[in-house]
Amino acid sequence: MKSQKLGRGLGALLGEIDEAYENEVSQKDSIVEIPLKDIRPNPFQPRKHFEESSLYELSESIKNDGLLQPIVVTEDVDGYVLIAGERRLRASKLAKLKTIRAIILNSDDQKMRQFALIENIQRDELNSIELAHAYGELIKLHSITQEELSTRIHKSRTHITNTIRLLQLSQKTQRALIEKKISTGHAKVLVGLDEKQQQLIVNSIIGQKLSVREVEATIKSMKNSKTEGAEKTAAPSYDFKEIKEKLLELGFSSKSSSKSLTIDFDDKDHLEEFLSLLDK
Repeated sequence: MKSQKLGRGLGALLGEIDEAYENEVSQKDSIVEIPLKDIRPNPFQPRKHFEESSLYELSESIKNDGLLQPIVVTEDVDGYVLIAGERRLRASKLAKLKTIRAIILNSDDQKMRQFALIENIQRDELNSIELAHAYGELIKLHSITQEELSTRIHKSRTHITNTIRLLQLSQKTQRALIEKKISTGHAKVLVGLDEKQQQLIVNSIIGQKLSVREVEATIKSMKNSKTEGAEKTAAPSYDFKEIKEKLLELGFSSKSSSKSLTIDFDDKDHLEEFLSLLDK
């Protein structure tokens, strides 16, 4: 029963943000104008990277047309804490506004975390690494599988799995992805390589402008070279067939493996007979 309840709560949050407000906002919640200086950031904001050029464009839009959709906050002892709308908040500050339209929710930490995650996922405002963390957070919050999350947010399970796998990349490779030096397509084919190999390929992508297909070919070539090298350094094997036949003619039985030969002796005299043959 607990998982069903969580499922319904997540479903409400996964609709358009207005629909989420309709399901989650209490009778006391309303849209008001509040001072920008009184708003603190959401500590659960999954988005860490904000492009300045994009924020500037939004700030110009807000200057000309006003803020079309309010931000969402919750009251705190010394002001308000942002729940959703950090990009709009930053752009409004950039536009040098003094106040901003906001919906005030009666919210707890879990709801704050969920609103921030869902809003960013729906608006496609997260980079691939932030998105991977967001998917992981939703799975953890609701104790659901990737398959169940796929159904609820209408994204393929393969997309969710491949996105979460990006967290296996080294920190340097993740940074290159966040800074758009490599694409998500590039990053996906780098999963599984060690840190040194990743850095080598990332440098090649940046320096030589490699496409995803060219990166795949490079990785395949690296793996083939490694396999060939391993084969060359593998322990040699021997064919002892003729030697065993010769020993048998001389009265000595033997056993062999790919790289060893064992001769059986009946007694000490039998051994001395064999040693005497070596002296001839």
